[in-house]
Amino acid sequence: GGDPERARACAADMVAECDRLLSEMDQPSIDGVNTWFVAKAARSAGLKVAISGLGGDELFGGNSRYAQQFVFALYERLPAVIRRALVEPIANRIPATGQPALLRKLRNYVAQASTPMPDRYESYNLLDRLGPANVLTADFLAGIDSAAPIRRLREIYGKADAKGLINRMLALDFQVTLADNDLPKVTRMCELARVDVVFPMLHDDVVDFSLLLPPEQKVRGTRLRYFFKEALKDFLPPAIISKRKHGFGLPFGVWLKNTASLRALAGDTLATLRGRQIIRPDFIDSLLNEHLEVHAGYYGTMVWVLIMLELWYQRHVSARNGV
Repeated sequence: GGDPERARACAADMVAECDRLLSEMDQPSIDGVNTWFVAKAARSAGLKVAISGLGGDELFGGNSRYAQQFVFALYERLPAVIRRALVEPIANRIPATGQPALLRKLRNYVAQASTPMPDRYESYNLLDRLGPANVLTADFLAGIDSAAPIRRLREIYGKADAKGLINRMLALDFQVTLADNDLPKVTRMCELARVDVVFPMLHDDVVDFSLLLPPEQKVRGTRLRYFFKEALKDFLPPAIISKRKHGFGLPFGVWLKNTASLRALAGDTLATLRGRQIIRPDFIDSLLNEHLEVHAGYYGTMVWVLIMLELWYQRHVSARNGV
């Protein structure tokens, strides 16, 4: 939070433990470092078992992006001829900068709403927003299939045995967000902290029940977790029912700016990463010297990702090749 001393202590923990944390993951990511902090605190308090709510959002419609995509899907209710012959030509003529906020929002809304799912899901992807060619070297791009990730998302989305936007999104998130990301990171970080973790929302009976609910019982318009809130409104205080979901990310960019040991770690690892010809050196420079000053929280995530990429590379690739 706002305690500078506490923030510096957490940042120092990250520097001291990042290599050990990374060793627990089989991919260049420790997105679950926040889970590790919580599990470590729980263990220090004498707790040996943690109860996780993972799965609730993906089964019962709790992620804010479901409401966002509902709003974008409203655009599809306009007749196609009106969208293509009238709305989109007008929106496309609005300059991206130097216009009133309302016109900019209209332009952005139409641009995103006219993008099909699941591609629209990736409109907030930092790499896509920056442009792969502005981040990755030309040689690296030439050697990879940069369209493979979105093709995989389209495949999963298209094969979902579901009708309608909400259930298709839930099916996609259940496999990608939950199974491929959240469950591995929570399980491994809790194991590292010597805390057992259980997932009651993923009990077979709960999963089976969720599949019986119609989509409007999960997300009704922009109202998330509709079934949960209606079922529990006589049991929980109104403040709990109406409470908005809060993110659980770490303020890594802010810590980076204010913690010398973290800046040293970033400088050393990104200097080595430069030589791998994966990330453009000019992008690393602009990331550290310009982007972080503009939005530390947003671009700090990219710095953290690149640090983890280099440390993973050192552990798994350089060690294997004797480099």
